[in-house]
Amino acid sequence: MYISFHDNVKIFNLNYICNLYQKCTKTLVKKSIKNRFLFLDYNNVQKLKKLKKIMAKLTSRSEDYSKWYNELVVKADLAENSGVRGCMVIKPYGYAIWEKMRDEMDKRFKETGHVNAYFPLFVPKSLFEAEEKNAEGFAKECAVVTHYRLKTDPDNPHKLIVDPDAKLEEELIVRPTSEAIIWNTYKNWIQSYRDLPILINQWANVVRWEMRTRLFLRTAEFLWQEGHTAHATKDEAVEEAEKMNDVYADFAEKFMAMPVIKGLKTPSERFAGADETYCIEALMQDGKALQAGTSHFLGQNFAKAFDVKFTNKEGKIEHAWATSWGTSTRLMGALIMTHSDDFGLVLPPTLAPIQVVIVPIFKGEEQLAQISEVALDIQAKLKAKGISVKFDDDTHNKPGWKFAEYELKGVPVRIAMGPRDLENKSVEIARRDNLTKEVRSIDGLDSYIEELLQTIQKDMYEKALNFRKDNITRVDTYEDFKKVLEEKGGFIYAHWDGTAEEEEQIKDETKATIRCIPLDDDMEEGISLISGKPSQRRVLFAKAY
Repeated sequence: MYISFHDNVKIFNLNYICNLYQKCTKTLVKKSIKNRFLFLDYNNVQKLKKLKKIMAKLTSRSEDYSKWYNELVVKADLAENSGVRGCMVIKPYGYAIWEKMRDEMDKRFKETGHVNAYFPLFVPKSLFEAEEKNAEGFAKECAVVTHYRLKTDPDNPHKLIVDPDAKLEEELIVRPTSEAIIWNTYKNWIQSYRDLPILINQWANVVRWEMRTRLFLRTAEFLWQEGHTAHATKDEAVEEAEKMNDVYADFAEKFMAMPVIKGLKTPSERFAGADETYCIEALMQDGKALQAGTSHFLGQNFAKAFDVKFTNKEGKIEHAWATSWGTSTRLMGALIMTHSDDFGLVLPPTLAPIQVVIVPIFKGEEQLAQISEVALDIQAKLKAKGISVKFDDDTHNKPGWKFAEYELKGVPVRIAMGPRDLENKSVEIARRDNLTKEVRSIDGLDSYIEELLQTIQKDMYEKALNFRKDNITRVDTYEDFKKVLEEKGGFIYAHWDGTAEEEEQIKDETKATIRCIPLDDDMEEGISLISGKPSQRRVLFAKAY
């Protein structure tokens, strides 16, 4: 059924329209649809747009996972494409989730001894190319500033042109990563072992000129944090890289309710300029992997490139040892694809901007006033426990509309209260994660909700973990590898001969890559998939974002 909307329509009764449609066409209109959107105010154009967005059903994951993802990001008000190619606008609700991620990670960084600083957005080309492997690895993704001024177009006074006389003496790279500018700075900070370690993190934006973009997962500009540390010994730097990978894993599992596998990247998949790259890999609902964080042991590569030397305890001069590590707004994509369903977002309580919403069901101001008195008391008690609560007493939108919106936005717990609930001294509680409902007494409700949020967090992690367990397959032949990859997907444990040639052949023929060499696996002798050479252990393959 298609209904035309006009700005001059002030009251819209979907129930009435549905009944007319039913009579005329003898086509049943589902009661659930009629009950969700009744007597809505359309005087405000923005509300109209918002309602049309909610009423438009999401494409199901089974039908088109990519389309489902793109629709959900937009309809849940997380982000949208901007007027700048390949860049996104992170909307308030999406940014509120990112802020929670940022604040929790920042807390964990500081607990491990790190401090925040900020370094320039622009990197002189000569500095950028000082570490050759790093420069080569990022060269194709770099945005470059060549001029510093515009001027009025002499042929068109209403337009601007680049002033040819304002060419920079040296091009500036818009940072794709900050190792170069930071280690050029560290050169002036480090003279003695007493100056070490330096443990710095920065929250910033970076630019990597992606040709194919997708909101949160791959954009030309994105937000991230990047840690950059300098150490006196190799062992200390390796310990730092491993520790920060553990911090990422702990954050992902305990805060995002997203299970991850910790591992090492193969030499061909390492960060450009690193001696070793540690990573955490997560499995999305469509069977593809997503790299959720990386931590790099950089050896002395950047210290040598920028001549960062210090006098050690024995009085000898040597180069400093380095690490870098980072996560980004890509985690937003991981969060969505780990937990959400065909009805919208499913957010773990730790990351939900609104953990509990209270929706009154009423007729007239008198009933609203009675419900509000009880609801505000519940709200105050929950807030006292550190729970974020919204009491939605907006009179412009009906409860059904509100239920749909909060379901779409993934609010973990919804409390509904009507006149009958007041009489019974009870409320209806709905869980977003498993879509169940129950009636509970108002007495002791705050403690129950507090425990319920913890239960939801645990249940969401267990659900994601069980999904991953069910989608890890061990294979021993290349034929089985290709069959599982196409028919089932997920992570595949298989032997690899350790050569870049076999790794590249598998990637070319199947589009699957070695996601990591798991850190917690036992050694196991076997035969590699293609070459038939001996293999000492299995590695983790998957198609990936």
